[in-house]
Amino acid sequence: MNKILITGAAGFIGYHLSKRLCSNKCKVVGIDSINSYYSTQLKQDRLKELHGCDNFRFIKLDICDKKELDDLFATENFDVVINLAAQAGVRYSIEQPYKYIDSNLIGFINILEACRHHPVKHLIYASSSSVYGNSDKIPFCVKDDCNEPVSLYAATKKSNELMAHSYAQLYKIPVTGLRFFTVYGPMGRPDMAYFSFTERILNGETIQIYNNGDLERDFTYVDDITQAIEKLIGLPFDTAEELEKPYRLFNIGNNTPVKLMHFINTLEQLTGKKASKEFLPMQKGDVYKTYADISQLQDRLGYKPNTSIEDGLCKFVAWYKAYYNID
Repeated sequence: MNKILITGAAGFIGYHLSKRLCSNKCKVVGIDSINSYYSTQLKQDRLKELHGCDNFRFIKLDICDKKELDDLFATENFDVVINLAAQAGVRYSIEQPYKYIDSNLIGFINILEACRHHPVKHLIYASSSSVYGNSDKIPFCVKDDCNEPVSLYAATKKSNELMAHSYAQLYKIPVTGLRFFTVYGPMGRPDMAYFSFTERILNGETIQIYNNGDLERDFTYVDDITQAIEKLIGLPFDTAEELEKPYRLFNIGNNTPVKLMHFINTLEQLTGKKASKEFLPMQKGDVYKTYADISQLQDRLGYKPNTSIEDGLCKFVAWYKAYYNID
């Protein structure tokens, strides 16, 4: 039975991953700072569900607190660490840059140092498709150069990749980085478009559509993300390159970009309401298209995310109506 630390356990992906791993008999310790970037009530409700899992234990802890984090590692002897804690949001990084430096850089170096001084079998951490910026090379491949981030959020995630690479090289810590592509689903983040669009459509409010709707996203359902992570936990570092330097990087995306207007039309059908639309120019920090090349994930795991946008949004809308008591 692996003893796994999940940082950001009260977050969207952290909650779903904790639930999956506990159901499969892993021992999970979850930590989270429960910050107020979005509804703390939603985070508490996620934790309430997790507290019903026999193998789950929660500790309120901020990864920026080096001493508390070091003490936790010294006490618990983790087999695997999955770092999902981060300050999320592209546009918010323009308003509050220092929050991203604190959580995404200071917090992440604390995780790396803890794994260095209290060795683990495997460190998995979340990167983001935002590192690709507005690349003209489609689909996005992990071997592509990613040196032109268009937001501070993207820059911190690219920095995480470089930091993790150096620690794998220097200290032989087995590290896997995961570039997530627009993750969505039940219990999701209210700052994400699918969540706010659903809320506004159901309330009869206007939705704001950037770049006049000419955007595409590789939407990835959360269960596909957590299933891939679960499979990656025990994947051996056995290629020639990995034996020399135990570091690897994967895209996790649906491999099927969806046009924003099709996404909105699907939400309209599922909610039974027509959206009032306001078309606006491109926003700072946004990208025009995301599209994951997942050939490496398929080659190593024999796995491909496969939830369609129609099925995924159907599950999200059903959850949203139940959670907010909407008939």
